[in-house]
Amino acid sequence: MEGKGKSNVLWGPVKLVCKKRMLSIHNRMEKLYGKENAGLLLERLYFMLGRYGVDGGEAGGGGSRWDGKDVVLVTYPDQVKKKGEPPLKTLGRFCQEHLSGLVSTVHILPFFPWSSDDGFSVMDYREVDRDYGSWDDIRQIGDNFGLMFDLVLNHCSAQGRWFRDYLVGIEPARHYFIEMSPGMDLSAVVRPRSTPLLTQAWTREGRSFIWTTFGADQVDLDWKNPDVLFEFLDILLFYISQGCKVVRLDAVAFLWKKPGSNCLHLEETHEVVKLLRDFIEIVAPGVALLTETNVPHEENISYFGDGRDEAHMVYQFALPPLLLHGLLNGTSEHLRQWAGSLPELSPGCTFLNFTASHDGIGLRPLQDILGEEEITVLVESIEERGGQVSYRAMEAGSESPYELNITYLSALDEPDNPGMGELRFLCSQALALSLQGVPAIYFQSLVGAENDIHGLNATGRHRSINRQKWSESRLKKRLGSPRNRQSAIFQKIRHFLEIRAAEPAFHPSAGQQVLDFGNRVFAVLRQSSNPNSSVLCLYNFTSSKQALPPMENNAATDLLTGDVCPGGGPTMLLPYQALWLRYTI
Repeated sequence: MEGKGKSNVLWGPVKLVCKKRMLSIHNRMEKLYGKENAGLLLERLYFMLGRYGVDGGEAGGGGSRWDGKDVVLVTYPDQVKKKGEPPLKTLGRFCQEHLSGLVSTVHILPFFPWSSDDGFSVMDYREVDRDYGSWDDIRQIGDNFGLMFDLVLNHCSAQGRWFRDYLVGIEPARHYFIEMSPGMDLSAVVRPRSTPLLTQAWTREGRSFIWTTFGADQVDLDWKNPDVLFEFLDILLFYISQGCKVVRLDAVAFLWKKPGSNCLHLEETHEVVKLLRDFIEIVAPGVALLTETNVPHEENISYFGDGRDEAHMVYQFALPPLLLHGLLNGTSEHLRQWAGSLPELSPGCTFLNFTASHDGIGLRPLQDILGEEEITVLVESIEERGGQVSYRAMEAGSESPYELNITYLSALDEPDNPGMGELRFLCSQALALSLQGVPAIYFQSLVGAENDIHGLNATGRHRSINRQKWSESRLKKRLGSPRNRQSAIFQKIRHFLEIRAAEPAFHPSAGQQVLDFGNRVFAVLRQSSNPNSSVLCLYNFTSSKQALPPMENNAATDLLTGDVCPGGGPTMLLPYQALWLRYTI
């Protein structure tokens, strides 16, 4: 996204009060915390802004938050290691050597001190884990790339200072957590896990039961307490001061708790996101707010709000499982219907398109898109390829498949035909890069990683299969060997990124039209504001050649190969072939 390094917004006082946004924040505080408290809370907000050199004034404009060259790399802070060197420094060097000009933003997954879930059980939100490096190392990466940080705002570590303060009764954290009677009927609560919702704890006052949506070590925070809001506003200001350009709101859909409800996407949760949007527009208008909500599609895109008041970006959570299902089954039907139904986006909003992440491939987004039998077949296909399946608890006490744990390459592989798996995988990556929005590439996909069975066995956690860490020397050797499968995939994806960055039709805001070329081919037309920058993208979802319908009479150039197709365009697609056709006007 636009800009590199530190934000300039926070280094000098802002001159004019942004009355509209401040009024909006006041109204949201009324809804969340009561009319009688809103005035005092707004005054408290002004004091906070003053401490950071921001008057609560209008920073102005901000311009576009993204352009056609934007690509996000998703990586762990210790993804690449060298003995005797902080991993963040090693990661920064790898990105600089291999991804300069190809990737614009680096999403460094939680680099804070943590106790479980590979970083998402945060013990201290304002520190860098010493095993990874320092804030200096983070800022050095920010000198060359935009930075995305996680704001893990639904829960924190049971081993962190906040929860320790709660246990012994120290203010303000003694009121940061949600105590609940074990006799309360919480059966309607939607869970992403099958672990108990309430966890027993012993405080100075005796036994209590604490709300733990994601497990005993990840203790939910009580956003009904405005002190929690202000804690995170302060953290957000600090992250922006360290160069953060994209703020990822982790697990935000579960934020507000209301017994008797499903505690998912509650009106108050949306109000918090809108308040954060107002806050960012005041203090750092160039920063983007991204919501992480691995839920059915319509629920997911609800976090755009009215297109001006909530998230700037949302993940395309339906894309990874739909693309996987289509390529494994030789049909683009469901993907075409879904992509063709996507809403027209407001100018200030876009999608984050991805095929894989540090988490598994979510199945909830398939609700109302695929039938149960199709999902069952997909689950079985992943198990046949060595993948794992994670489940969530249902109301009646049963369990339902929640996510597939596998690398995206292994998910598309064929045990007896690795060449076919490679073609499928490259087809999937080219497709995701060509859709409207900003693309994000997970490190394991970038380097063509297969299932990490050793990591899975070492931890016993399903997600470890797709979280392999690499020594710098080993990775360089693999990526530098021309006959190595990983090297071939890495170079192909780099080539895709180079072509994409030079093509105006792939700008996130460029037009998109999904075409019907039958169920064996996926076709999408991207059209920039320049009429000479129309690109037709075609993808064969099958292992056999596919005839194409008659094309335009003008000659076309395949951007991926440089080949010129004669008048009328190509007539045939090879198995799992991807074409990016620019037509000569």
